[in-house]
Amino acid sequence: MTSPDGPPVAARAVPRVPGEPRSTAPVGEGVLARRRATVHPGAWWLWAISLGTAATRTTNPLLLALLIAASAYVVATHRSPAPWARSYTAFAKLALAVLLIRLVFATVLGSPIPGTHTLLTLPEIPLPHWAQGIRLGGEVTAEALVFAAYDGLRLATLLVCVGAANALASPSRLLKSLPGALYETGVAVVVALTFAPHLIADVQRLRAARRLRGRPDRGIRGLLQVGLPVLEGALERSVALAAAMESRGYGRTAEVPARVRRTTAALTLGGLLGICAGTYGLLTAEGGSYGAPLLLAGIAAALAGLRLGGRRSPRTRYRPDPWDLRAWLVTGSGVAVAALLTLASARAPEALHPGVVPLTAPTLPLWPAASVLLALLPALVVPRERP
Repeated sequence: MTSPDGPPVAARAVPRVPGEPRSTAPVGEGVLARRRATVHPGAWWLWAISLGTAATRTTNPLLLALLIAASAYVVATHRSPAPWARSYTAFAKLALAVLLIRLVFATVLGSPIPGTHTLLTLPEIPLPHWAQGIRLGGEVTAEALVFAAYDGLRLATLLVCVGAANALASPSRLLKSLPGALYETGVAVVVALTFAPHLIADVQRLRAARRLRGRPDRGIRGLLQVGLPVLEGALERSVALAAAMESRGYGRTAEVPARVRRTTAALTLGGLLGICAGTYGLLTAEGGSYGAPLLLAGIAAALAGLRLGGRRSPRTRYRPDPWDLRAWLVTGSGVAVAALLTLASARAPEALHPGVVPLTAPTLPLWPAASVLLALLPALVVPRERP
């Protein structure tokens, strides 16, 4: 190594951790190796959404517990030490809160489920005639609470699956993978999420400064005294960020013919309507015949609209994430779980939806439970990310 204004100097030695093997590969090769070991963030989201779809097809608490355990194991073994990867704990707490709120509502507002096992009797508040069908207080039965627990656990499992996607997929890498038509929206969301920690830090700094000066930092007066400087700092950062983004070419659009714009709008709007109608058909018993074809047609139309809409947003990707075999395996494992549980709900609805009248203990169906275990495939095919 040569100094720019003197004799050669020795390169600084990097200390090696005791017990760690010596590495002869350059630093750039190590970074590329870690990138090759990662999975496309879209694959993690499709895997998690598929598990959430599987959770909507059953109210069996044993199967739902298996889905939660599978997602928790994959998150525990493959999430990175980045700050955004800690969101799984927040989603787990939110899921627990949703379950408790569902039980409280069933206790206070009652339930249409008939029951014979009365646990307690609350004072009942009489309501006017226009509020028929709503009850405040009264008898609380075990059947009503078990039904509410099954229903709340299904929603809690869906929230846990979304939390797994947030913990496994990097937001910045996911933003790079968005279609061109959604890129501006994705940039706005990422900027908003980036500004939130700065706002919290500004509030804490200003409140500490006011306490050191003996000024109040609580109440309406303290909130106004702190809120105005925080708002001013946020506006200054926004203007600086907007100028930086404009100087780097953000917001450039290409010339697109009018017929292409109309076709893009029609495909996107029709695709979204088809997705909504198909999802409604899948969630209802009457729409099982037309739900799946309409959902697939809506997805195809929406993807075509996004493809055409991306022409007006010219941009390049630096080191794009490849969709390799591991991404297909991760996505396929989640889709297989969703498809098999959907098939099981149609073939054996009594096993996936245990009854509460009469009150019986749920049983674990064997082949649906084995299907849920396919969700653990990412833990085997995806290498663990080393810090």
